[in-house]
Amino acid sequence: MQTTLNEWKHIFKLDPAKEISDAHLEMVCESGTDAVIVGGTDNVTLDGVLDLLMRIRRYSVPCILEISRMEAIAPGFDYYFIPMVMNSNVKKWMMDMQHQAIKQYRELMNWKDIFFEGYCILNKDAKAFTHTNSFMPDDEDVMAYAYMAEHVFHLPIFYMEYSGKYGEPKLIEQVKRQLVSTLLFYGGGIENDSQAREMKEHADVIIVGNRIYTDIEEALKTVKAVR
Repeated sequence: MQTTLNEWKHIFKLDPAKEISDAHLEMVCESGTDAVIVGGTDNVTLDGVLDLLMRIRRYSVPCILEISRMEAIAPGFDYYFIPMVMNSNVKKWMMDMQHQAIKQYRELMNWKDIFFEGYCILNKDAKAFTHTNSFMPDDEDVMAYAYMAEHVFHLPIFYMEYSGKYGEPKLIEQVKRQLVSTLLFYGGGIENDSQAREMKEHADVIIVGNRIYTDIEEALKTVKAVR
């Protein structure tokens, strides 16, 4: 998986709490994207996760569950991403939930399919920002978190999550300079191919989510834009 992950450039993210037609789901899964993440913040249920998983499984695209709540953990995904929210004000989102998950599921966990993400949520208006009791870091904070993700925690991924807001390319570039082995994921506000190209200049992988639900054709263009 690590070799595969290093080769990825583009991921679509689907929210199990949002409706997507079979036709649009087929377009996403057959788009040439490297993988599809299933994940969200509000109203994520086991039934919703399983329903989306079964629909995605009709296609060959790798499918990832990004775990946001333990009661919605489901078997059958290719990979599991576990966020550690580095700019949260409470230990719950950095360590406690992860501890509980390992305590409960460690006998079932296949570590070659599980990847912890150093998460930095950078949109104060996002639901995820409020939900995780995060604070807004400055640029130096973000670069220090990236450094910690690689050199302290040895995480495979550092994820800059703007959650619906387009981020700052200059900061993405600065953060990338802090990383050697840890991959930089960027997500948030990508609406067209030019924005996809701009962020991919510095991020190892870009993630497109909301645009799937607002303009599927523009979302699909982001795949070819980063090839």
